[in-house]
Amino acid sequence: MNTPARRTLIAAALAALALAAGPAAGAPPAGDMSLGDPKAPVKMVEYASLSCVHCAAFNNEIFPHFKKKYIDTGKVHYTLREVLTEPANVAAAGFMTARCAGAENYFKVVDAAFRGFPEMLRTQDARANLVAAAKAGGLTEAQFVACVGDQAGFEAMQARAGKNAEEGAIKGTPTFYFNGKKVAEAAMTLSDLDAAVASAAKTAAK
Repeated sequence: MNTPARRTLIAAALAALALAAGPAAGAPPAGDMSLGDPKAPVKMVEYASLSCVHCAAFNNEIFPHFKKKYIDTGKVHYTLREVLTEPANVAAAGFMTARCAGAENYFKVVDAAFRGFPEMLRTQDARANLVAAAKAGGLTEAQFVACVGDQAGFEAMQARAGKNAEEGAIKGTPTFYFNGKKVAEAAMTLSDLDAAVASAAKTAAK
């Protein structure tokens, strides 16, 4: 269970990171991070946090099937918009790491962080989970430390997440939009997603 005590301990695990360990690899990409064909008739936006247990469950159990069925086939263009939920520094460090890994590796890091989420809750070791996620995206541990210790990057992350939360009127994560319409403020099942895609596609065809 993601209790306040666990969140506090997980957050504390990141506090010892050095703030200067040399430059991270390259300049992190800005803007939205997306998958699929930008010309797809259905545009899906997920507002998610890397410290959200429901977002992790969605990523690990539902999203791979959805991606194979809709994103990989060109039917849906998917965008992830970053939101920070408590412990916010864990979520921020995860998203910063994903961006430091570059656009081509962004979703590899996000997926690895979510897949390590249950073990992170069990061990309360956020740092180990994020280092493993960084390595999945091609970063070394030293590059990870430099990335999450970048004050300018952290401030940019906070500003981006705050803007996302405000523009999406986010009350909880995950939140899903299809073709600009808010459809759900909770993890969706495959049948929920099928219905949302069908409805969005029908509207787009008019």
